[in-house]
Amino acid sequence: MNIIQRRKIYFTISIILVLASLAAFLTFGLKLSIDFTGGSLLQIKVGENVQTSANDIQTLLTSGDAKVLESVIVQPTGEQGFILRFKSVNEEEHQAILAKLRSSLAPQEDTQASTTPGKASQRKETPAVTGVKAVNSKGEPVDIKVDASPASESGSNETVVEDSFESIGPTIGNELKQRSVYAVLAVLAAIIIYIAWAFRKVSQPVASWKYGLAAVIALTHDVLIPIGIFAVLGKFLGVEVDILFVTALLTILGFSVHDTIVVFDRIRENLAHSRHRGTFEEIVNISVNETVRRSINTSLTALLALLAIFLFGGESIKYFVLALMLGIIFGTYSSIFIASPLLVVWDKWSRKI
Repeated sequence: MNIIQRRKIYFTISIILVLASLAAFLTFGLKLSIDFTGGSLLQIKVGENVQTSANDIQTLLTSGDAKVLESVIVQPTGEQGFILRFKSVNEEEHQAILAKLRSSLAPQEDTQASTTPGKASQRKETPAVTGVKAVNSKGEPVDIKVDASPASESGSNETVVEDSFESIGPTIGNELKQRSVYAVLAVLAAIIIYIAWAFRKVSQPVASWKYGLAAVIALTHDVLIPIGIFAVLGKFLGVEVDILFVTALLTILGFSVHDTIVVFDRIRENLAHSRHRGTFEEIVNISVNETVRRSINTSLTALLALLAIFLFGGESIKYFVLALMLGIIFGTYSSIFIASPLLVVWDKWSRKI
């Protein structure tokens, strides 16, 4: 395949994707989670006999005269679990939210049976206590009261069980936001320095630092597109980005630069090898073709594993995995169709100058 010769097509596709991502980001912005904005996160699990939904819980907590929150985002997780995100609350408000959920989501069977005509006589009452005959140390008869309520009414059949509760202040959220940006910038700078040093002996026909710059341009492409996609998801599906999203971006940077360096290293070998004689463009094209199958196979293997996690894993890591999948797809694309062709473009520009 003459990949390098068709570089204008690949550049055009990437420019369109990057500009669309930037437009989405600048228009919609990212929907930040409480990790960055501050707030509270409550994870609950409802009993098996409770029939409810995310919309029901949201309406329950924010509507009516007895509402306990002004706004809340409810996300289902698993079969009977929900994650609630809302403004920072104190412990008293936290307990009020739990009390509201437990009282409102309690099964209504007993209430309906006692208030519906003709139903009360059909109920089989279970006595709260029963008397057990026994004798004390003097041989005198005594009564022992034993709770005879069914064991199933507690424990695993509790209406609402709190799995976790955490609060993050706005100061901590802003600090995390700043540190996340610094982390991404520091990684990009470190990559330029490392690649420039690693390819320091390859100074012809393209300077070693340009290898690092080409890799960073490709990495910027790999990061901006997932950010744009998540901006759209946040606008229309309410998908929030949290600290796991930053972790995914840093992982994408590492995975993508690894793939790019493999191609660059093959270019370096072919430039030094006596059997490859030709123009720089021809050598780059040979190098890309020699590594393209390896790059695709490696990425496809990782994608299959991530797809299984995305489909069958927990709700809490679903969008983290999605970000990784997007990064791997566009990272593989940029390593083959963006980074290496950029070296050829710089070579041609330098010759014209």
